[in-house]
Amino acid sequence: MSKFSKKAGKADPAISTASLPDIIFMLLFFFMVVTVMRESELLVDVKVPEATELQKLQEKSLVNYIYVGKPRPKYQNVYGTSPRIQLNDAFAKGSLEGEIPIFLEKHRTKISEAKRPRITTSLRVDGEVTMGIVQDVKTALRKSNQLKVNYSARARAQQ
Repeated sequence: MSKFSKKAGKADPAISTASLPDIIFMLLFFFMVVTVMRESELLVDVKVPEATELQKLQEKSLVNYIYVGKPRPKYQNVYGTSPRIQLNDAFAKGSLEGEIPIFLEKHRTKISEAKRPRITTSLRVDGEVTMGIVQDVKTALRKSNQLKVNYSARARAQQ
């Protein structure tokens, strides 16, 4: 009978890293497909006013955004240059009393019942827009029983 002996100094084989790039690219592709980069395309030009007392909104999923401003140059041949109201990815076409409740209800249905009282509407209004349009939007929000309204602003540069 022969004797089997271990060879001294022989190390375990190294772990193969040949499939590592495949795994990394698979994960990268997965996150690229799943991640939402932007919720809506901005159809109006909005340069929000500056402010000193700002507060960040905590839960972005509970925020509706209403944009008010002049249409971007590529939409001006269709919609003109007067200020327009954008709800999600489309301009408000009819009366605000008809469109804003539908806009709000679409958002409410996506949110659980417990979180609905915390829904906030954020108005992103261009600094050059007259207050009459903003007042019309606020009136439509009030009639729709959306009373939590926020005005978006950017931080004023420290002097």
